[in-house]
Amino acid sequence: MILKVLLPKQVLVEEEVRKVIAEGQNGSFCLLPRHIDFVSALSPGLLVYETAVGAETYLAVDEGVLVKCGPEVLVSTRNAVQGADLGQLQALIREQFAELDERERQTRSALAKIEADFVRRFLEL
Repeated sequence: MILKVLLPKQVLVEEEVRKVIAEGQNGSFCLLPRHIDFVSALSPGLLVYETAVGAETYLAVDEGVLVKCGPEVLVSTRNAVQGADLGQLQALIREQFAELDERERQTRSALAKIEADFVRRFLEL
């Protein structure tokens, strides 16, 4: 099977795999090459795949959609982080969340300034 993990701005993974394990809204499932065509809404969590050489790789994925059609498994999600082991993946996720929290704080600060300026200008009228 060919696994493609698609993010809004890039293709994170595109490689041949033996097995894909993911978590849908109805529970976990495993896809093997002869599995029937399949569509599932993904829950935030882990997606594990076994490469053609037998190595397991972990992806932390946000909500998304998984589609298996013939030999292709397509995963579309807004955000995903790849790691070789769970410890490394946990560190990467914490780093990303800290970065997102900082961006969110900056955005809220800028929005508050815009709102305050709008109210001030409106009162001047």
